[in-house]
Amino acid sequence: MDKNRKYDEVTAEIASVIGGETSLTARLASIGCLLAQAFAPRFFWTGFYEVDPLKPTELVVGPYQGTLGCLRIPFGRGVCGTVAASGKSLIVPDVHAFDGHIACDSATNSEIVVPVFNAEGKLAAVLDVDSTERDAFDEVDRAGLERICALVFA
Repeated sequence: MDKNRKYDEVTAEIASVIGGETSLTARLASIGCLLAQAFAPRFFWTGFYEVDPLKPTELVVGPYQGTLGCLRIPFGRGVCGTVAASGKSLIVPDVHAFDGHIACDSATNSEIVVPVFNAEGKLAAVLDVDSTERDAFDEVDRAGLERICALVFA
């Protein structure tokens, strides 16, 4: 199936499942699950790192699908921390060539991270997707995942 079409389908499914749900944990867990299932095995690790309200310059692992994730990531460190600091999505074709990459799982070879903003426009989390394949993500993934992240606080 065409990747654009796959994103359209999973976006509609996610909107249907999380629509009206008030629990942020339930919304994030459902999104991570549906994305992991829709894009397996290319999506090796799929989940969220949330901004810690007690340490607002740190991300703490949230709902995810995959192997053990890093528990905390400071803003500005690694791919997730870079996205948290910049507020902009980032595609990394080869994590081993990314200066400062944090290796939560050595099987990861490429990564895409997308910011999640709350209703006030403040960073609330980042969506992190890892792949065992090199160069697994492109602009179609970025656009699709950004559309899905916009649903978190819709």
